[in-house]
Amino acid sequence: MAGGDKIPVLNPMGYPPTVTHKPLAPRLETLDGKVVYLVDCRFDDADIFLKQVQAWFAEHMPGVRTVFKPISSVYTRDDPATWEEIQAKGDAAIIGSAIEAPVRRRSPCTG
Repeated sequence: MAGGDKIPVLNPMGYPPTVTHKPLAPRLETLDGKVVYLVDCRFDDADIFLKQVQAWFAEHMPGVRTVFKPISSVYTRDDPATWEEIQAKGDAAIIGSAIEAPVRRRSPCTG
């Protein structure tokens, strides 16, 4: 490239969307006797993670009823029916997304 040549450069900042602040939901006094929805946003291995959370609740907090609920589409699309169900039937929700961390596993071939 000659000394006076110019190349176009794009701004990597992009155009972020406007974000509206929403306060957190009030904390429940207890989860005992409550229904907690475990919402799978279908991102990577969120279902595996949330089923582990569900097993933890069953073992450590049996008074909490959990409902595993996958959203109807993918995480990039809103699912108003699921949010309405949670508001009508649930007391709390854990919205899950997970990325599998690399884990060194023993191979059945090499031990």
